[in-house]
Amino acid sequence: MSDYTTLPDVLPAPEDDGAADHLPGLPVPSLVMTATDGSLVDLSTLGGRSIVYLYPMTGVPGVALPEGWDLIPGARGCTPESCGFRDHFAELRAAGASAVFGLSSQTTDYQREAIERLYLPFGMLADPELRLAESLRLPTFEAGGMRLYKRLTLVVRGGVIEHAFYPVFPPNEHAAAVI
Repeated sequence: MSDYTTLPDVLPAPEDDGAADHLPGLPVPSLVMTATDGSLVDLSTLGGRSIVYLYPMTGVPGVALPEGWDLIPGARGCTPESCGFRDHFAELRAAGASAVFGLSSQTTDYQREAIERLYLPFGMLADPELRLAESLRLPTFEAGGMRLYKRLTLVVRGGVIEHAFYPVFPPNEHAAAVI
């Protein structure tokens, strides 16, 4: 399947393995990440209530996804999830989100392509070393020789994780659930 904006009819759902149960109430570590607009963002200093959705990787048209990608529970759907946050961005802001960010282990340049192609009105944060995963013991998985974030969303208020959505399924409906 080469259209990354749609999901296959049959997609394995991830199971809740408890890997995010410890997150609510934890302070967000001071880690500076590069955003797609070139700014540096420290998640620990975000004001108000911020939404940070973590995703494995966005596909690029014409580039094959890792072998067996559609069979990995929770892997497929990064582009539809990002489009959902795009389509619900105004509603998220109206509901009190002071900021929305996507975050993955992909580089800023890789993410910038997705921002432009998908017309995303918010920035993506690059964490190629998975520093946030190490600091908060976030769930990850291996595919195609890469270590990637499992899909989850953090609601951060005043530098503290207020809520963690995990597992996220289906990804294309997730932004509406966050509202």
